[in-house]
Amino acid sequence: MPNPAPPAARTPAGAGAPAAAPSSGTSIPRNRTRPGALGGELRVALTRVSRQLRAQRGEADLPEGQFGVLTVLHKHGEMSPGALAEHERTKPPAMTRMVNTLAELGLVEKVEHPTDGRQVVVRLTDAGAREVVETRRRRDAWLTQQLSHLTPDERETLARATDLLIRIAAR
Repeated sequence: MPNPAPPAARTPAGAGAPAAAPSSGTSIPRNRTRPGALGGELRVALTRVSRQLRAQRGEADLPEGQFGVLTVLHKHGEMSPGALAEHERTKPPAMTRMVNTLAELGLVEKVEHPTDGRQVVVRLTDAGAREVVETRRRRDAWLTQQLSHLTPDERETLARATDLLIRIAAR
C-alpha cells in the first residue's frame, strides 16, 4: 500500500522524525503499526510534545527536576529529603541541593520532623504551591491551544490513544 503522505511530508528511513499523519479517513500503512516502527515514531512524538510542555514554565522558570520536587510535595504533602530522593529516583545529596535551592527561592521550607527532632521534613510554601498551579495552567493552556486545531474526529482518536498511553505507563 503506498504511503498516503505527499512526497515532501515523507520521512527518510532513519531520519528520526515521524512520518506525516495521514489525513482523516485514510488508512495507516501496515508497516507503521508494527511495534518497532510505531514505538520509534511514538517516542519521537512524545519527546517533542514533552519538550514543548516543559518550555511552558511558571514565574520561577525552574528546571524540570526542581519543578518535579514541587509537584511531588503538592500531591503528597511534606516529606523527608530522603523520601523525596527515593520518590524522584535521585541520590540524596542531589536532592539536598535541590531542596536547598528551592528553600532559598522561598518555594519550600524545611521544618523539624514532628516526631524526630534530629530530622527535617520539606514542606511546600504558598509561593511553591502557586508555582505548581501556574506552571500547570500554562502547560494546560498550551496543550488546549494545540488541541483546538484538531478536528473532532482527531480529538476522539487522541482520547483513545491517551487511554492506551495511560495503560502503557501503568506497566
